[in-house]
Amino acid sequence: MDWSLFLAALLSATLLPGGSEALLLYRLHEGADPLLMVVIATAGNLVGSLITYAMGRAGNAALHKRWLRIDEAQVARAEAWFARWGKPSLLLAWLPVVGDPLCLVAGLLRAPLAWFVVLVAIGKLGRYAFLAWLAV
Repeated sequence: MDWSLFLAALLSATLLPGGSEALLLYRLHEGADPLLMVVIATAGNLVGSLITYAMGRAGNAALHKRWLRIDEAQVARAEAWFARWGKPSLLLAWLPVVGDPLCLVAGLLRAPLAWFVVLVAIGKLGRYAFLAWLAV
């Protein structure tokens, strides 16, 4: 198990700005198994999104601002996306700027956890698989 990739993916979906894509590409350049690396990165990023979802369900606005550094404009934009596109908008949870607020709003709006996990996992898996495909 590549714990550094898992943790980089987890943290990039929650508390810290940054990305895990560069580490994934580096591991692939080193000759790591692409399928395994994609699975590890996806799992870490999904766990990070689940933490953000749980913070949304907790509903503490001060916590959202301090830990996630998500401002009101980002939350409003994510709420608008979620209101307009509903659950399928969670396929875009991998996007920068909008992704974390979407996960937070899904928690705030009590989106069903099963739908959340499936849709977010599909989007994040697609992103990492595409990057791995480009790299190999």
